[in-house]
Amino acid sequence: MNAQDLKNSILQLAVQGKLVEQRAEEGTARELFEQIKLEKDQLIKDKKIKKSKPLPEITEDEIPFEIPESWEWVRLGELISIESGKGLTSKDMKEGEIPVFGGNGITGYHNEALVNKETVVIGRVGFYCGSVHLTPKEAWVTDNAFITTFPDKSIDTKYLIYILRHMNLGKSHNATAQPVVSGKKIYPLLFPLPPLEEQHRIVAKIEEILPYIDQYDKAYTKLETFNKKFPEDMKKSILQMAMQGKLVEQLPEEGTADELYEQIVAEKAQLIKDGKIKKEKPLPEIAEDEIPFEIPSSWKWVYINEIAFVTKLAGFEYTKYMANSIMPYGEVPIVRAKNIKPNSFRENKSEFITMEISEKLSRCALDEKCVLMTFIGAGIGEVAVFDNIRRNHLAPNVAKIVPYVDINYFLMYYLMSAVGQAQVFQYMKQTAQPSLSMEVIRKVLVPLPPLEEQQRIVAKIEELLPYCDQLIKN
Repeated sequence: MNAQDLKNSILQLAVQGKLVEQRAEEGTARELFEQIKLEKDQLIKDKKIKKSKPLPEITEDEIPFEIPESWEWVRLGELISIESGKGLTSKDMKEGEIPVFGGNGITGYHNEALVNKETVVIGRVGFYCGSVHLTPKEAWVTDNAFITTFPDKSIDTKYLIYILRHMNLGKSHNATAQPVVSGKKIYPLLFPLPPLEEQHRIVAKIEEILPYIDQYDKAYTKLETFNKKFPEDMKKSILQMAMQGKLVEQLPEEGTADELYEQIVAEKAQLIKDGKIKKEKPLPEIAEDEIPFEIPSSWKWVYINEIAFVTKLAGFEYTKYMANSIMPYGEVPIVRAKNIKPNSFRENKSEFITMEISEKLSRCALDEKCVLMTFIGAGIGEVAVFDNIRRNHLAPNVAKIVPYVDINYFLMYYLMSAVGQAQVFQYMKQTAQPSLSMEVIRKVLVPLPPLEEQQRIVAKIEELLPYCDQLIKN
């Protein structure tokens, strides 16, 4: 239950006579109502209000809930009289300290007052029609609000305000393009009237409780914020711990990352020998001050380029071979940024190219397991593993990262983590359309664990992340 729901519950108890006890010595609302009638007659006689048309008797089937025997159901128009305020344009408003009340409270200040006592005003027109405010002793009320007059010796002003707000007068507006509240609509509404002394005690009790509700609101808001952030924060923490070697234990029998690295180097050398990839200039040694955090001694810091082949579809290739050849059906789906979501690849169902074109651009064909990354525009930095049996093909805004040894899922989770994202984005081009060059992606530092430990890390991540996702859904 949020604070507003709690406040509504308190007011509902108040209007049902359940917030304070009833006291016989305080008389009855029927006696009070007779006094109210006399006072209203005097207001009419003094020409402070106009005589209104008689309202119909209250029937049994109108009564929404039970009230104490000492209370009385009356129609709102039997208690109050309303009239529009007086128009005051911003041009006519003169500098002063007297607040100007419109449909939703103070709208400005003026040097002249229209009312000279605390006055209950009700929003008359527009989005805030039905809102209820209390003016100070001097105020101007515009024609966007009603000035309320009532026998204030027999009705506690604050009780009236609390109940009017709880009644939600705005729901009684005319069904027009511009919502409008009128006497015709609100005068017939039922109002629960307690004896005057009980009204005072109800107001005192409400005002005793409200500060606690305000405290509750602050605590509830903090809790809601925490609850909303917690699943994502937990997901980030899991990935952070995983990439720092703190999610699973290190097992000596699983060897070291140096041994895995030698295997990767051998695989890469064979691919170069077979002419499947080109030999590149060696990257500089990783300096001590480049290392972003500590990792276990059995791990190793490497560049992505040392452990994976990174490429993209060049713009000229797309223009020359693909741009005018995309079909709504065909052999090879193309992969755009919209198909890449964190840890989720969704095959394109509406854009295809022929196998012939894909073969011409075979460097960018997707035939084997790899990591895909959006490197420009919306979703930049988002990654997913491609592991489809069917061939797909890169579009110009997605890069493929093909590890020389199957470490795809560990690499994807690293690139999803806060530390991985920090590595990716530190050299991002800050332009109208942010982008990552292939050189930047190739130079991303990766903490490399032994292969079996990677597999255990991935298994633990995939055991824990569904709990976070379930919390997000809930």
